[in-house]
Amino acid sequence: MVDTKRSNAQRLRDSLEDDIINGRRAPGERLDPEALGREFNVSRTPVREAFQQLVASGLVTVSPKKGTFVAKVGIDQLIEMFEVMAELEGMCGRLAARRISDTELAALKDAHQRCEAAALAGDTDEYYYENEAFHDCIYTASHNTFLASEARQLKQRLKPYRRLQLQVRQRMHNSLHEHQTIVNAIEQGDAAQAQQALCDHVLIQGERFSDFVASVRRMEAPMERTG
Repeated sequence: MVDTKRSNAQRLRDSLEDDIINGRRAPGERLDPEALGREFNVSRTPVREAFQQLVASGLVTVSPKKGTFVAKVGIDQLIEMFEVMAELEGMCGRLAARRISDTELAALKDAHQRCEAAALAGDTDEYYYENEAFHDCIYTASHNTFLASEARQLKQRLKPYRRLQLQVRQRMHNSLHEHQTIVNAIEQGDAAQAQQALCDHVLIQGERFSDFVASVRRMEAPMERTG
């Protein structure tokens, strides 16, 4: 059954993301826009839009006159980006705890409830999208447009890898529990707790670090076997 809630470009991008992060498309592989158009029964425009979104995420690169290729993943750079993302999200949470309006708090709780419904259904794809909405509520509630813009820009770069994390066993349900801690801290106006909870939520450390590296290594394995 076709998911009518997603545009053609979004569905194509999601499929390519899945293929890349699960190793079905190896780093350095060329993406043929005409073949993809035929495979997904879409016109050139959705393919072009999907490519643009994947470039923004850092998953593919465009080489003039050569084409579009799956980008090679750099573990060290990814970890550094997650470290910065954790600080940006933590700052957004700290400001949101001080500045959030009643309407914005209601929107945050509603996003949390949608995440909960997706988690209970075991739907990682739906949780992925509702999780994005949850975090965006916090950016808005920070009432710092520059900070929110920077957070959204880096989040866009990290989207596929945040999605990859959700595929680790129990990560979706653990993420939901962390969301509850974040909501409680913001609602109570506890800026320090909100900041720490969001930093811990985003930062890849401890066992999560090992799981993440193992997942990314699996992405790279097809290229290593064929290189």
